[in-house]
Amino acid sequence: MFKRFFLFFGVNILIVVTISMVVNLLGVGHYMTAQGIDYQALMVLCLIWGMGGSFISLMMSKWLAKMTMGVEIITLTGPYSEVVQIIHRHAKMAGLRVMPEVGIFNSPEVNAFATGPSKNNSLVAISTGLLSKMGRDEIEGVVGHEVAHIANGDMVTMTLLQGIMNAFVMFFARVVAFMIDQAMRKDDDDGRGLGTFAHMGIVFVLELLFGLVAGILLSWFSRQREYRADAGGAKLAGKEKMIGALEGLIRSYSTLPQSEEGSFKSMKISSKKSFLALFSTHPSLEDRIRTLQAR
Repeated sequence: MFKRFFLFFGVNILIVVTISMVVNLLGVGHYMTAQGIDYQALMVLCLIWGMGGSFISLMMSKWLAKMTMGVEIITLTGPYSEVVQIIHRHAKMAGLRVMPEVGIFNSPEVNAFATGPSKNNSLVAISTGLLSKMGRDEIEGVVGHEVAHIANGDMVTMTLLQGIMNAFVMFFARVVAFMIDQAMRKDDDDGRGLGTFAHMGIVFVLELLFGLVAGILLSWFSRQREYRADAGGAKLAGKEKMIGALEGLIRSYSTLPQSEEGSFKSMKISSKKSFLALFSTHPSLEDRIRTLQAR
């Protein structure tokens, strides 16, 4: 656990340092002028920070998954060759030119995910818990869903949207903070405005508020891509197998201890229904089944 934490922390530090160096080299780190905000410089800065971090993380996604989840790559000649065969068959049906890497990781949870920087450089990882608790048909449905994510280019699309949202959150937070500062200068006889620390505090609060709005939009789009991946999985594995996989997930989650429910993150194929539905990256399993049945 500590190894994973320090690995994530170290990678994030490297990303921040790299982006800071790029910003300094391009000379766009300073967006305030004597006349006010240089909006072009600010937008360039926000785009570099917002999209740069997202795309660096995407480029490193396979490596990070292997390191943090302990993913072991399996092959057609290994003990899990049947799983590799299923994924490769789905990948060929989906029109992928390069077969995704296939890996397993040791976890009792029923979990699978797809990651990678592109369709031709991807990874499908499956937990040992999923392999031990699901039958072949259900496994076909699960991996069909993940292969559909790759074929749809979901990793790149979500990264692009996340980067754009990050950039706009940073941009508008600073513009609104500047407007508040200017308004206070006009009302203040001394013309001091907010002051450095108050200005930074308002930017932070505004980023949180705008970030919540961006999170709602991103979560909505993520839910739509899950429905699309379900439809893709149904085409690859068969509609009944895809529905069977979702029903299998419901069975496995119904036996999950209450204390472990919080461990199901957006990286996984499914999440339980929550009152925070607006921020859920996955629709409820029941909704996904109903949508597939209606197709």
